[in-house]
Amino acid sequence: MESIEMVRAVFNSEINAINEVKDTINGDYEKCISRILECNGRIIIVGVGKSGLIGKKIAATFASTGTPSFFVHSTEAVHGDLGMICHDDIVIAISNSGETQEVLDVLYSIRQIGAQIIAVTSHKDSTLGRESDLVIEAPVKQEADELNLAPTNSSTATLVIGDAIALTVSRKKGFSKSDFGKFHPGGSLGKELVKDGVIK
Repeated sequence: MESIEMVRAVFNSEINAINEVKDTINGDYEKCISRILECNGRIIIVGVGKSGLIGKKIAATFASTGTPSFFVHSTEAVHGDLGMICHDDIVIAISNSGETQEVLDVLYSIRQIGAQIIAVTSHKDSTLGRESDLVIEAPVKQEADELNLAPTNSSTATLVIGDAIALTVSRKKGFSKSDFGKFHPGGSLGKELVKDGVIK
């Protein structure tokens, strides 16, 4: 297979995975969005590995679109960073398998703190799914690599789920260009907002 064909195959695999997850959108998304809108605390994203990297981006999207949020690495969490989580926060725990031990290790303490737990996982009946208050299921059957090992389709689907929820929450809050300008005065976006008179 030529390189270009391989590249196209990966594109198609990831697009198909997103479409498959899109077909599973249900009332749990509505519940998730309602809980976030009603939350008096912050949205804390917890994960490790590739899920952790995706979690950092999701937290950044929430924060830049009007929902206070940050990422806590699950390994660091059990070494003191659980103190960053408060009882009125919502914790979104990400694990494709739902059995990632480092993520499972923080659940008991989060329960003790009193924060809600929302899972994002491919397996609703996993340990993470069972131990969470709500599950957003991303049932990705196969990764994009030939070995079906590297987190690719699953991580892309999780990122899209995070974007969809964060932007829906932002829209429901009435988040405006002016609001965005307060959080993003720098870079090309900041310059564009200055040019448009949004940032003065």
